[in-house]
Amino acid sequence: MLLLHPAANLTATGFTVHLSTVIGLISLGGAYLWRAQRGPSLLDSVANQTGQKIAPGIVTPTSGQRAAFFVGLAIIFLTLNGPLHDLSDFYLFSAHMIQHLVLTLIVPPLLILGTPGWMLRPLLRNASVFRVAKVMTSTAGCFLIFNGVLAVWHLPPLYNLAIANHAIHILQHLMFLAASVFMWWPLTSQLPELPRASYPAQMMYCFLLTVPMGIIAIFVSMAEDLLYPAYAIAPRIWGMSPMQDQQYGGLIMWIPGALFFYGVMSVVFFKWQQRDADDAGSAQVGSVAAPVV
Repeated sequence: MLLLHPAANLTATGFTVHLSTVIGLISLGGAYLWRAQRGPSLLDSVANQTGQKIAPGIVTPTSGQRAAFFVGLAIIFLTLNGPLHDLSDFYLFSAHMIQHLVLTLIVPPLLILGTPGWMLRPLLRNASVFRVAKVMTSTAGCFLIFNGVLAVWHLPPLYNLAIANHAIHILQHLMFLAASVFMWWPLTSQLPELPRASYPAQMMYCFLLTVPMGIIAIFVSMAEDLLYPAYAIAPRIWGMSPMQDQQYGGLIMWIPGALFFYGVMSVVFFKWQQRDADDAGSAQVGSVAAPVV
């Protein structure tokens, strides 16, 4: 029989904290600060893949970048600890879907936008690593990585294994985060060597991302039987039956997930239009300023 993790502390004043998340987040934040501090000495000796020397430029992350990165870490902490974590692990599949949406849609863009490209550039010094990175961060590569990980981990045998085994559950979350960083890369890349997709490609990419997620959500919400029986033995809260919980979980993945990507598409569209307007304005100014022969 599948068992949920040890009893949760789901009270108005309780806030459970898991040491593994604290250690991981402190390590990640420490590595970020260490790399930021080391930036000037490393930057002088790094060349990009075109052979051009990288100018010193900004040698530490800006205050905005630091804020984005550490807000991302804070959201991870609040998502993997406290009430949302307890609801996700011990009571409701639907709460688990909310947790996964936060980890995949909110956290990764903050981490990427908070990390200047020069902090990652030394990882690309090796030509073989750079070639692999080019493939993995292409729109097709990112699409396949994210949706492959998402689909595999929602298969009932693997999902139920993650619920029954805390170490596997940690692995599941780490893979979701890593795959989501790839998913967001064509939209938020900070490295010219591994660039963002063009605006039209970004819009198509966002639209296509809604398709596999929708298929998985339909599979979950329309299933006639319980796919994840561990939640059936959990104490019932809010008058929600296990089947209702599963259906709500599928709908949460389907509707908010799709709407989120449509929102991103709208942002991309307006950025695209603004760029074209700026280009047209620059061209007009250039033509007016040109000398009359």
